[in-house]
Amino acid sequence: MNKPSILFVFSSLILLAAFLIFLSATRGRKDRPELPIMQQFSSTPRFDNQQTIFGKTYDLSRYDLHERFERELTNVCYTHNSSILTIKRANRYFPILVPILEEEGVPADFIYLCCIESNLYTRAKSPAGACGLWQFMPETARQYGLIVNDEVDERYNTEKATHAACRYLKDAYAKFGDWMTVAASYNGGMAGIRNKLNTQKVSDPMDLLLVEETSRYMFRIMAYKELLRDPYRYGFVLYSDQLYRPIRTTTITVKSSIADLAAFAQKQGINYFQLKEFNPWLRADKLTFRKGSPSSYKVAIPVAEDLYYNADQPFEIYDTAWIVDK
Repeated sequence: MNKPSILFVFSSLILLAAFLIFLSATRGRKDRPELPIMQQFSSTPRFDNQQTIFGKTYDLSRYDLHERFERELTNVCYTHNSSILTIKRANRYFPILVPILEEEGVPADFIYLCCIESNLYTRAKSPAGACGLWQFMPETARQYGLIVNDEVDERYNTEKATHAACRYLKDAYAKFGDWMTVAASYNGGMAGIRNKLNTQKVSDPMDLLLVEETSRYMFRIMAYKELLRDPYRYGFVLYSDQLYRPIRTTTITVKSSIADLAAFAQKQGINYFQLKEFNPWLRADKLTFRKGSPSSYKVAIPVAEDLYYNADQPFEIYDTAWIVDK
């Protein structure tokens, strides 16, 4: 056998060995996902200059409006951790929050204001002391009927804080008659936005020269709506079993003080952590009825079977646009 033939046979044996090693390594990996676990490349997101929010369509073709919106859309597309958690949490909290907004007569698009305020994290607290999903400061919370003390802080009560936020938004709408201006006032204050509109002699809040946080705020709300309209378009690949599933609760009406919330939780068949997870408005290890307290408190107790991720137990997907396995 000549040298070329020997080299050919030798090369063929090496290729065969490599193929067999490959087969051995990949055997049993039929559950490999269709897409890599992580995919990333950098690009500027493309978008339509006509953006509709609060029932009104805004033309963003003017250079400054276009660039301000692009900045916020790019920001939510590349702050991957907070954005993906917000999408996952939306499946749990949108079914609770949106009906309250609709019941109160507030545009459902204000749900995206809640997204940028807290990323739908019920325990959110800012360095300035704003708390809860809607990030109320203590004095504003009390003004809109929420209890805030060392044992009870209803800024962390999902339903009550949402109703309070709606009251604020409706008060602001009574002043301005425009929902985008209302959104700006949620960050910049009603008096502050009114003063700026008067002194700068404009009617559209997006034409105002404002502090950067408030100036960006309106465009950030629109950006979150655009992201949640079609997350896959902007690089977020989520499967239905990765969304946070809604967890049902039952309600216990408490009419007297509880000296030990851990013991109380055990009597309900849950632990202290779970009690606080579903009632983050309970801020201490006890609940005291004191002078000026309401006659009762409603405590949420999670349904046991909903506490586990079980493939055999289907759950509602709020918006199939959020997932790829529709």
